[in-house]
Amino acid sequence: MNTQRAQLIQAWLEAVLRSDQFEINYLAGDASFRRYARVTQNNKSFMLMDAPPEQEDCVPFVSIDEFLDQKGVRVPHIVAKDLALGFLLLEDFGDVMLSHLLTTDTVDEYYTQAFNQLIQLQNIDGGQQLPIYSYEKLISEMELLTQWFFPSLNIDLAQNEQAVVQKTFEILAANAVQQPQVIVHRDFHSRNLMQLKNEKQLGIIDFQDAVIGADTYDLISITRDAYVQWEPTQVEAWFKEFYALLPPQKDRTFEQFKRDADFMAMQRHIKILGIFVRLFERDGKDGYLKDLPRVMWYVLNQAKDYTELQPFIEFMQARVMPNFTQKYGSYAV
Repeated sequence: MNTQRAQLIQAWLEAVLRSDQFEINYLAGDASFRRYARVTQNNKSFMLMDAPPEQEDCVPFVSIDEFLDQKGVRVPHIVAKDLALGFLLLEDFGDVMLSHLLTTDTVDEYYTQAFNQLIQLQNIDGGQQLPIYSYEKLISEMELLTQWFFPSLNIDLAQNEQAVVQKTFEILAANAVQQPQVIVHRDFHSRNLMQLKNEKQLGIIDFQDAVIGADTYDLISITRDAYVQWEPTQVEAWFKEFYALLPPQKDRTFEQFKRDADFMAMQRHIKILGIFVRLFERDGKDGYLKDLPRVMWYVLNQAKDYTELQPFIEFMQARVMPNFTQKYGSYAV
Protein backbone atom coordinates (compact mmCIF):
# COMPACT_ATOMS: atom_id res chain seq x y z
CA MET A 1 0.00 0.00 0.00
CA ASN A 2 1.36 3.41 -0.92
CA THR A 3 2.06 6.02 1.74
CA GLN A 4 -0.65 8.37 0.50
CA ARG A 5 -3.39 5.74 0.89
CA ALA A 6 -2.08 4.81 4.34
CA GLN A 7 -2.32 8.47 5.34
CA LEU A 8 -5.87 8.68 3.96
CA ILE A 9 -6.88 5.65 6.03
CA GLN A 10 -5.29 7.08 9.16
CA ALA A 11 -7.03 10.45 8.75
CA TRP A 12 -10.40 8.86 7.97
CA LEU A 13 -10.27 6.56 10.99
CA GLU A 14 -9.27 9.45 13.26
CA ALA A 15 -12.34 11.36 12.08
CA VAL A 16 -14.67 8.38 12.43
CA LEU A 17 -13.35 7.22 15.81
CA ARG A 18 -12.76 10.77 17.06
CA SER A 19 -9.33 9.80 18.31
CA ASP A 20 -5.87 8.84 17.11
CA GLN A 21 -5.56 6.18 19.81
CA PHE A 22 -6.16 2.98 17.83
CA GLU A 23 -4.20 0.16 16.23
CA ILE A 24 -4.46 -1.13 12.64
CA ASN A 25 -3.46 -4.71 11.80
CA TYR A 26 -3.84 -5.83 8.19
CA LEU A 27 -5.05 -9.35 7.43
CA ALA A 28 -3.99 -11.78 4.71
CA GLY A 29 -5.57 -11.06 1.32
CA ASP A 30 -8.36 -12.87 -0.53
CA ALA A 31 -9.17 -13.35 -4.22
CA SER A 32 -9.80 -9.65 -4.91
CA PHE A 33 -8.24 -6.19 -4.64
CA ARG A 34 -10.02 -5.56 -1.33
CA ARG A 35 -7.86 -5.50 1.79
CA TYR A 36 -9.03 -5.90 5.35
CA ALA A 37 -7.59 -4.70 8.64
CA ARG A 38 -8.63 -5.14 12.25
CA VAL A 39 -8.88 -1.80 14.02
CA THR A 40 -8.79 -1.91 17.83
CA GLN A 41 -9.61 0.94 20.17
CA ASN A 42 -10.22 0.70 23.93
CA ASN A 43 -10.97 -3.05 23.82
CA LYS A 44 -13.39 -2.49 20.93
CA SER A 45 -12.67 -4.09 17.60
CA PHE A 46 -13.80 -3.14 14.08
CA MET A 47 -13.04 -4.40 10.59
CA LEU A 48 -11.74 -1.93 8.01
CA MET A 49 -12.42 -2.71 4.36
CA ASP A 50 -10.04 -0.88 2.03
CA ALA A 51 -11.40 -1.10 -1.53
CA PRO A 52 -9.67 1.36 -3.90
CA PRO A 53 -12.52 2.75 -6.08
CA GLU A 54 -10.53 2.40 -9.30
CA GLN A 55 -10.24 -1.36 -8.68
CA GLU A 56 -13.20 -2.31 -6.49
CA ASP A 57 -16.77 -1.03 -6.36
CA CYS A 58 -18.03 -0.93 -2.76
CA VAL A 59 -21.57 0.02 -3.71
CA PRO A 60 -22.93 -3.53 -4.26
CA PHE A 61 -21.52 -4.65 -0.91
CA VAL A 62 -22.94 -1.64 0.94
CA SER A 63 -26.38 -1.78 -0.65
CA ILE A 64 -26.79 -5.52 -0.05
CA ASP A 65 -25.34 -5.35 3.48
CA GLU A 66 -27.68 -2.53 4.50
CA PHE A 67 -30.68 -4.24 2.88
CA LEU A 68 -30.03 -7.58 4.60
CA ASP A 69 -29.16 -5.91 7.91
CA GLN A 70 -32.50 -4.09 7.88
CA LYS A 71 -34.24 -7.43 7.28
CA GLY A 72 -32.58 -9.04 10.30
CA VAL A 73 -30.03 -11.20 8.47
CA ARG A 74 -26.86 -11.57 10.55
CA VAL A 75 -24.46 -9.61 8.37
CA PRO A 76 -21.90 -7.10 9.72
CA HIS A 77 -23.33 -3.71 10.70
CA ILE A 78 -21.71 -0.85 8.81
CA VAL A 79 -20.28 1.56 11.39
CA ALA A 80 -19.04 4.16 8.88
CA LYS A 81 -18.50 4.44 5.13
CA ASP A 82 -16.88 6.68 2.52
CA LEU A 83 -17.64 5.27 -0.92
CA ALA A 84 -15.67 7.99 -2.74
CA LEU A 85 -12.50 6.90 -0.94
CA GLY A 86 -13.42 3.21 -0.83
CA PHE A 87 -13.38 2.86 2.97
CA LEU A 88 -15.83 0.92 5.15
CA LEU A 89 -15.69 0.35 8.90
CA LEU A 90 -17.63 -2.77 9.82
CA GLU A 91 -18.64 -4.73 12.86
CA ASP A 92 -15.89 -7.27 13.59
CA PHE A 93 -17.13 -10.86 13.30
CA GLY A 94 -13.85 -12.29 14.66
CA ASP A 95 -11.73 -15.05 13.16
CA VAL A 96 -13.62 -18.28 13.96
CA MET A 97 -14.87 -19.67 10.64
CA LEU A 98 -17.42 -22.45 10.71
CA SER A 99 -14.92 -24.61 8.79
CA HIS A 100 -12.72 -24.65 11.92
CA LEU A 101 -15.55 -26.01 14.07
CA LEU A 102 -16.99 -28.80 11.95
CA THR A 103 -16.59 -32.39 13.12
CA THR A 104 -18.83 -35.41 12.77
CA ASP A 105 -20.13 -34.59 16.26
CA THR A 106 -20.82 -30.87 15.71
CA VAL A 107 -21.84 -30.61 12.06
CA ASP A 108 -25.54 -31.46 12.43
CA GLU A 109 -26.18 -28.72 14.97
CA TYR A 110 -24.26 -26.09 13.01
CA TYR A 111 -25.89 -27.03 9.71
CA THR A 112 -29.36 -26.94 11.25
CA GLN A 113 -28.61 -23.37 12.36
CA ALA A 114 -27.29 -22.53 8.89
CA PHE A 115 -30.41 -24.02 7.24
CA ASN A 116 -32.69 -21.92 9.45
CA GLN A 117 -30.76 -18.81 8.46
CA LEU A 118 -31.00 -19.78 4.80
CA ILE A 119 -34.77 -20.11 5.09
CA GLN A 120 -34.86 -16.67 6.74
CA LEU A 121 -32.89 -15.31 3.79
CA GLN A 122 -35.11 -17.03 1.23
CA ASN A 123 -38.27 -15.60 2.82
CA ILE A 124 -37.10 -12.04 2.07
CA ASP A 125 -38.35 -10.43 -1.13
CA GLY A 126 -35.15 -9.23 -2.80
CA GLY A 127 -36.50 -8.80 -6.32
CA GLN A 128 -36.08 -5.02 -6.32
CA GLN A 129 -32.55 -5.10 -4.90
CA LEU A 130 -30.79 -8.02 -6.59
CA PRO A 131 -30.06 -9.11 -10.16
CA ILE A 132 -31.55 -12.27 -11.64
CA TYR A 133 -29.38 -15.39 -11.85
CA SER A 134 -30.30 -15.77 -15.50
CA TYR A 135 -30.05 -18.72 -17.86
CA GLU A 136 -27.35 -16.83 -19.76
CA LYS A 137 -25.37 -16.16 -16.56
CA LEU A 138 -25.53 -19.82 -15.55
CA ILE A 139 -24.28 -20.88 -18.99
CA SER A 140 -21.46 -18.32 -19.00
CA GLU A 141 -20.27 -19.60 -15.60
CA MET A 142 -20.06 -23.18 -16.85
CA GLU A 143 -18.19 -22.01 -19.95
CA LEU A 144 -15.24 -21.36 -17.63
CA LEU A 145 -14.75 -25.11 -18.00
CA THR A 146 -14.09 -24.77 -21.72
CA GLN A 147 -12.27 -21.43 -21.44
CA TRP A 148 -9.85 -22.32 -18.62
CA PHE A 149 -10.13 -25.89 -17.36
CA PHE A 150 -9.84 -27.92 -20.57
CA PRO A 151 -6.99 -25.75 -21.94
CA SER A 152 -5.05 -26.26 -18.69
CA LEU A 153 -5.11 -30.00 -19.49
CA ASN A 154 -4.28 -29.50 -23.19
CA ILE A 155 -7.64 -30.96 -24.19
CA ASP A 156 -9.13 -29.86 -27.52
CA LEU A 157 -12.74 -30.94 -27.88
CA ALA A 158 -13.92 -32.73 -30.99
CA GLN A 159 -17.19 -31.50 -32.48
CA ASN A 160 -19.25 -34.32 -30.94
CA GLU A 161 -17.62 -33.68 -27.54
CA GLN A 162 -18.42 -29.97 -27.77
CA ALA A 163 -22.04 -30.93 -28.46
CA VAL A 164 -22.18 -33.15 -25.35
CA VAL A 165 -20.70 -30.43 -23.15
CA GLN A 166 -22.99 -27.70 -24.51
CA LYS A 167 -26.10 -29.88 -24.20
CA THR A 168 -25.23 -30.61 -20.56
CA PHE A 169 -24.78 -26.90 -19.83
CA GLU A 170 -28.22 -26.23 -21.33
CA ILE A 171 -29.89 -28.99 -19.29
CA LEU A 172 -28.39 -27.71 -16.03
CA ALA A 173 -29.16 -24.03 -16.67
CA ALA A 174 -32.74 -24.79 -17.73
CA ASN A 175 -33.31 -26.78 -14.55
CA ALA A 176 -31.93 -23.98 -12.34
CA VAL A 177 -34.23 -21.28 -13.71
CA GLN A 178 -37.28 -23.54 -13.32
CA GLN A 179 -36.71 -23.99 -9.59
CA PRO A 180 -38.37 -21.61 -7.07
CA GLN A 181 -36.47 -18.32 -7.27
CA VAL A 182 -35.25 -16.76 -4.01
CA ILE A 183 -32.33 -14.73 -2.64
CA VAL A 184 -29.13 -16.69 -3.27
CA HIS A 185 -25.97 -15.81 -1.33
CA ARG A 186 -23.86 -17.69 -3.95
CA ASP A 187 -20.99 -18.58 -1.60
CA PHE A 188 -22.80 -19.92 1.46
CA HIS A 189 -20.13 -22.33 2.68
CA SER A 190 -18.13 -23.07 5.81
CA ARG A 191 -15.48 -20.37 5.21
CA ASN A 192 -18.09 -17.62 4.85
CA LEU A 193 -20.01 -18.42 8.05
CA MET A 194 -18.54 -17.18 11.32
CA GLN A 195 -19.09 -18.16 14.93
CA LEU A 196 -20.02 -15.00 16.85
CA LYS A 197 -19.37 -14.51 20.55
CA ASN A 198 -22.46 -15.06 22.72
CA GLU A 199 -24.72 -15.62 19.69
CA LYS A 200 -26.32 -18.74 18.30
CA GLN A 201 -26.76 -17.21 14.86
CA LEU A 202 -23.83 -17.55 12.51
CA GLY A 203 -22.32 -14.42 11.03
CA ILE A 204 -22.67 -14.29 7.24
CA ILE A 205 -19.94 -12.69 5.11
CA ASP A 206 -18.98 -12.41 1.41
CA PHE A 207 -22.56 -11.85 0.23
CA GLN A 208 -21.89 -9.04 -2.26
CA ASP A 209 -22.56 -11.28 -5.30
CA ALA A 210 -26.07 -12.21 -4.11
CA VAL A 211 -28.72 -12.76 -6.79
CA ILE A 212 -32.25 -14.06 -7.25
CA GLY A 213 -31.90 -17.72 -8.23
CA ALA A 214 -32.62 -21.37 -7.45
CA ASP A 215 -33.62 -22.28 -3.89
CA THR A 216 -31.22 -25.27 -3.84
CA TYR A 217 -28.08 -23.28 -4.70
CA ASP A 218 -26.99 -22.21 -1.20
CA LEU A 219 -27.96 -25.60 0.24
CA ILE A 220 -25.49 -27.15 -2.20
CA SER A 221 -22.80 -24.61 -1.32
CA ILE A 222 -22.74 -25.77 2.29
CA THR A 223 -23.63 -29.48 2.08
CA ARG A 224 -21.35 -30.15 -0.91
CA ASP A 225 -18.71 -27.65 0.11
CA ALA A 226 -15.67 -27.42 -2.19
CA TYR A 227 -13.44 -27.44 0.93
CA VAL A 228 -14.97 -30.20 3.05
CA GLN A 229 -16.90 -33.37 2.24
CA TRP A 230 -19.50 -35.44 4.05
CA GLU A 231 -20.98 -38.89 3.52
CA PRO A 232 -23.65 -39.03 0.76
CA THR A 233 -26.19 -40.52 3.18
CA GLN A 234 -25.62 -37.59 5.55
CA VAL A 235 -25.99 -35.09 2.71
CA GLU A 236 -29.29 -36.67 1.69
CA ALA A 237 -30.50 -36.44 5.31
CA TRP A 238 -29.67 -32.71 5.24
CA PHE A 239 -31.56 -32.37 1.96
CA LYS A 240 -34.61 -33.87 3.70
CA GLU A 241 -34.18 -31.57 6.70
CA PHE A 242 -33.97 -28.50 4.46
CA TYR A 243 -36.88 -29.64 2.25
CA ALA A 244 -39.07 -29.90 5.36
CA LEU A 245 -38.29 -26.24 6.19
CA LEU A 246 -39.34 -24.95 2.75
CA PRO A 247 -42.79 -23.49 2.10
CA PRO A 248 -45.26 -26.22 1.02
CA GLN A 249 -44.78 -27.08 -2.66
CA LYS A 250 -47.66 -29.18 -3.95
CA ASP A 251 -46.02 -30.18 -7.24
CA ARG A 252 -42.50 -30.74 -5.95
CA THR A 253 -41.89 -34.03 -4.20
CA PHE A 254 -38.70 -34.67 -2.28
CA GLU A 255 -37.49 -36.75 -5.23
CA GLN A 256 -37.93 -33.75 -7.53
CA PHE A 257 -36.23 -31.49 -4.98
CA LYS A 258 -33.27 -33.87 -4.74
CA ARG A 259 -32.99 -33.92 -8.53
CA ASP A 260 -33.03 -30.12 -8.54
CA ALA A 261 -30.30 -30.07 -5.88
CA ASP A 262 -28.14 -32.62 -7.72
CA PHE A 263 -28.42 -30.69 -10.99
CA MET A 264 -27.64 -27.42 -9.21
CA ALA A 265 -24.60 -29.06 -7.62
CA MET A 266 -23.37 -30.16 -11.02
CA GLN A 267 -23.68 -26.61 -12.38
CA ARG A 268 -21.85 -25.14 -9.39
CA HIS A 269 -18.99 -27.63 -9.41
CA ILE A 270 -18.45 -27.37 -13.18
CA LYS A 271 -18.11 -23.62 -12.63
CA ILE A 272 -15.73 -24.10 -9.69
CA LEU A 273 -13.38 -26.28 -11.75
CA GLY A 274 -13.02 -23.35 -14.15
CA ILE A 275 -12.74 -20.72 -11.41
CA PHE A 276 -10.02 -22.54 -9.44
CA VAL A 277 -7.91 -23.03 -12.58
CA ARG A 278 -8.44 -19.40 -13.62
CA LEU A 279 -7.37 -18.17 -10.17
CA PHE A 280 -4.09 -20.00 -10.73
CA GLU A 281 -3.50 -19.45 -14.44
CA ARG A 282 -4.57 -15.79 -14.59
CA ASP A 283 -4.10 -14.50 -11.03
CA GLY A 284 -1.21 -16.63 -9.75
CA LYS A 285 -3.23 -17.96 -6.78
CA ASP A 286 -2.36 -21.63 -6.34
CA GLY A 287 -4.07 -22.23 -2.99
CA TYR A 288 -7.22 -23.58 -4.62
CA LEU A 289 -5.56 -26.23 -6.78
CA LYS A 290 -5.39 -28.73 -3.91
CA ASP A 291 -9.21 -28.69 -3.77
CA LEU A 292 -9.68 -29.52 -7.47
CA PRO A 293 -9.70 -33.34 -6.98
CA ARG A 294 -12.56 -33.06 -4.48
CA VAL A 295 -14.55 -30.82 -6.83
CA MET A 296 -13.95 -33.24 -9.70
CA TRP A 297 -15.16 -36.11 -7.50
CA TYR A 298 -18.41 -34.20 -6.99
CA VAL A 299 -18.80 -33.64 -10.74
CA LEU A 300 -18.36 -37.34 -11.48
CA ASN A 301 -20.47 -38.72 -8.65
CA GLN A 302 -23.24 -36.38 -7.49
CA ALA A 303 -25.37 -36.74 -10.64
CA LYS A 304 -24.31 -40.13 -11.96
CA ASP A 305 -27.83 -41.55 -11.54
CA TYR A 306 -29.43 -39.19 -14.08
CA THR A 307 -29.65 -40.53 -17.63
CA GLU A 308 -29.48 -37.12 -19.32
CA LEU A 309 -26.13 -36.36 -17.66
CA GLN A 310 -24.49 -39.71 -18.46
CA PRO A 311 -22.88 -38.63 -21.76
CA PHE A 312 -21.09 -35.76 -20.01
CA ILE A 313 -19.89 -37.91 -17.11
CA GLU A 314 -18.66 -40.62 -19.51
CA PHE A 315 -16.82 -37.97 -21.55
CA MET A 316 -15.18 -36.59 -18.39
CA GLN A 317 -14.14 -40.07 -17.25
CA ALA A 318 -12.69 -41.14 -20.60
CA ARG A 319 -11.17 -37.95 -22.00
CA VAL A 320 -10.46 -35.69 -19.05
CA MET A 321 -9.57 -37.82 -16.05
CA PRO A 322 -6.28 -39.29 -17.36
CA ASN A 323 -4.85 -35.79 -17.91
CA PHE A 324 -6.52 -34.43 -14.77
CA THR A 325 -5.11 -37.11 -12.46
CA GLN A 326 -1.63 -36.66 -13.89
CA LYS A 327 -1.68 -32.89 -13.39
CA TYR A 328 -3.85 -32.30 -10.30
CA GLY A 329 -3.93 -35.67 -8.53
CA SER A 330 -6.77 -37.92 -7.47
CA TYR A 331 -9.25 -37.76 -4.62
CA ALA A 332 -9.64 -40.52 -2.05
CA VAL A 333 -13.09 -40.40 -0.47
